[in-house]
Amino acid sequence: MYIVALAWIYVVFMMSITENSVVAGIMTFLLYGIVPVSIILYVMGTPQRKRKRKEAEKVMQDSTAQTSEISAEKENPTGTK
Repeated sequence: MYIVALAWIYVVFMMSITENSVVAGIMTFLLYGIVPVSIILYVMGTPQRKRKRKEAEKVMQDSTAQTSEISAEKENPTGTK
């Protein structure tokens, strides 16, 4: 995925250096290169961010459950209710 983005940035850079003015070159690079690539990479990275968020929530729930079990054992060390 990143190799295609890098190749596109390279192509747009080559397009931008052939522009007649510096401002046109910068605008070409930003509007044809950086903005579209950043949007595409953000959208394509959504599933990975979602997986990491779910994993972090699961770790948080597991640690909360362990903490509540430990506090319950401290209150009743014999194991009877």
